[in-house]
Amino acid sequence: MSTTAQNWPPVEVEPPVPHPDAPAPGTALDTHYSQCFGCGDEVEAGLRMRSTVGDEAHMVVSTFTVTKEHQGAPGLAHGGLLTCAFDEALGTTAGHLLRVPVVTGRLETDFRKPVPVGSTLYITAKLDGVAGRKVYVSAEGRLDATDGPLAVEARALFVTVGVEHFVEHGDPAQLKELGERHADWDVNP
Repeated sequence: MSTTAQNWPPVEVEPPVPHPDAPAPGTALDTHYSQCFGCGDEVEAGLRMRSTVGDEAHMVVSTFTVTKEHQGAPGLAHGGLLTCAFDEALGTTAGHLLRVPVVTGRLETDFRKPVPVGSTLYITAKLDGVAGRKVYVSAEGRLDATDGPLAVEARALFVTVGVEHFVEHGDPAQLKELGERHADWDVNP
């Protein structure tokens, strides 16, 4: 995986250590919430991303197939939508491997090559480090294979939060499903 920024992470970090109960390499990850635009199965024009823990314990590979509903320019994926796909892949990596709820604090995306409708973007994300509540993650998106042409790179800062973040700002009725799916995650570690 190439370096997406010279000074990334931008602060001194501890090496990332996946949670002892994190999914093993090769494990296909379930959607975290059925109504999630990124990975949910119940959002008609959603990204319907699928993710698998990589061969290395600190990596996740997510796939996203671009449909005509995802285009910006004729025949090409919308840049903001690609950024959304990276937000999902990076957050999935942090959340599932560390087994803590995280929210996006900052996300940077570098577009290297157009992503055509009909192509599948393979996003390989890795945990780069942890500094207190801050989790640094980066990723590469390649066209039609994990070793295909590099199309997009991204890096993000996620912040671990407690369940009260979602209770205060989210929909309490929908939180029940999410809480049941991730009852074994650490909250406010």
